[in-house]
Amino acid sequence: MGLFGTDGVRGKAGEKVTVTASMRLAMATGIYFKPYANTNKILVGKDTRRSGYMVENAIVAGLTAVGFDVIQIGPMPTPAIAFITANMRCDAGIMISASHNPFYDNGIKFFDHNGKKLSKDVEDKIATIYDDNNTIENSQEIGKKIGRSKRIDDVIGRYIVHIKNSFPEKLTLKGLRIVIDCANGAGYIVGPTILEELGAEVVVIGNTPNGFNINETCGAMHPEVLAKAVRDYRADIGIALDGDADRIVVVDENGDVIDGDKLMGALASYLDNKGLLKNKSFVTTIMSNMALDDFLAKQGVKTYRSVVGDKNVVELMNKIGSNFGGEESGHVIFSNYATTGDGILTGLQALALMLESGKSASEAFNPFDLYPQVKVNLEVSKKVPLEQIDGLNELKKEIEDANIRHLFRYSGTENKIRLLLEGSKKTELNSLMQSVEAFFKKALS
Repeated sequence: MGLFGTDGVRGKAGEKVTVTASMRLAMATGIYFKPYANTNKILVGKDTRRSGYMVENAIVAGLTAVGFDVIQIGPMPTPAIAFITANMRCDAGIMISASHNPFYDNGIKFFDHNGKKLSKDVEDKIATIYDDNNTIENSQEIGKKIGRSKRIDDVIGRYIVHIKNSFPEKLTLKGLRIVIDCANGAGYIVGPTILEELGAEVVVIGNTPNGFNINETCGAMHPEVLAKAVRDYRADIGIALDGDADRIVVVDENGDVIDGDKLMGALASYLDNKGLLKNKSFVTTIMSNMALDDFLAKQGVKTYRSVVGDKNVVELMNKIGSNFGGEESGHVIFSNYATTGDGILTGLQALALMLESGKSASEAFNPFDLYPQVKVNLEVSKKVPLEQIDGLNELKKEIEDANIRHLFRYSGTENKIRLLLEGSKKTELNSLMQSVEAFFKKALS
């Protein structure tokens, strides 16, 4: 496996994400960006993991060693890092987070001066520098060329104003009771603040981070907690963020979790009806239910599909000229306002849809029925390239002959293989998935 995964570098803090690896990666990143530097500043933010202190100091050391000045802004959502990097004219931005992973993992995500995630080509160049001892050693500055760092706390307001400006000016959240679960993560301050400033009655949970409870039985990974709170407080809607607040899960007024494909379908239809969906096109990934494509096609909206990863969604959006896309897992991109997935921004657009339609959450976000799907995330001890697994082609042909859609892929951030089957009969899918699981357990044990 290479240095970079689906979304930056991620692994267990102290094992893969170590002090030395983090510092060396920061140096390699600084070396890459140095020829393109305009302000000689790189922004660094993080989520609420205890290991963030360790990784942050290592990154600051690495960047200053190669001559960059560093701006540290503390715990902030990943999309805020992307926005502030561009807003403050920094040469690059770095977010320290393992997103939805448990507290003992950590990761490092990178943005260019426009707040966009790095392409694979740029990641490969940074990885090459990372492995080059001579370049690393010879690029360290001396004397007055060594960089410096400073911590600033007042940039949070920039992001809050930016996100609020995405909400229609004529609307208010007054009269709505909203539960927000901040996952004890990076959105625990900005999320509730934005909703309150727009007039909502806000019930906040998952907002007491202690360094170890990020994503722990809370947030987007555990929407059942939010669902209970929505029912208990008789709220109109519930919003759950993940650890770095770049994804969202929505719960309706009945405490039912809204499927991510249904949420995106409703939002795409809403934008199109307002004449705001550029080129009548929408981008999602190969993981999404085909019912989403069919629903939007009836409205004249064409759906395009990328490989998994929100940065791959963004790349395809740019290629076809779309301004809306996302993943069923909750990464949703409104490129008029953000360069990456943003859970808080998506929540506001969903609330605008509710208010303008006059519908409840359960009505607004169930615009079509999904085709039956079965998904399994199977832990593996090794990641054998799929094309090298004996018998897999035969298994795929058997599945396709039964008119069932399949998708098998390794996680880019965890030691898991993700298995998906989609067809017309749930019982048939369940039975077939048992055979598929048994096949991969044997092949990858």
